[in-house]
Amino acid sequence: MVTSMQRRLVTMVLCFICLLSLVVSPVYAADLSAAPESATAYIISPSDGATVGSPLLVRFGLSGMGIAPAGIDRPNTGHHHLMVDVDELPSLTEPLQGSEQVLHYGAGQTETELSLTTGTHTLQLVLGNYSHVPHDHPVISEKITITVE
Repeated sequence: MVTSMQRRLVTMVLCFICLLSLVVSPVYAADLSAAPESATAYIISPSDGATVGSPLLVRFGLSGMGIAPAGIDRPNTGHHHLMVDVDELPSLTEPLQGSEQVLHYGAGQTETELSLTTGTHTLQLVLGNYSHVPHDHPVISEKITITVE
């Protein structure tokens, strides 16, 4: 037989678990920002198929939107994330996690000097909003391939 004290304890534990799940589980959908369907990100240089030295200058392009640093929530803006040698894009509904292959340019940079090893590499841009989450209409460049000598 279950006592009223046991019922209250079970209820309190269940309430605690529910509250904890709200705090621990991020709601990324709320962080999605709108992007015009016509917006495009692109790599200005180097060009696809280029043979380059290292370090190299990578210049980012964006059309149909503006650049704003991370943490600044303005409509139709974002900042660049450069994917280096990424075979499969990360989740487009969660913040892009920085790594050696996912480089953040949260200060609003539109170019970077990149040191790469000799060989073939791929580069691709993904625009993130103020909280590093890709937009509800993801703004992603074409992936380019370069050869470093």
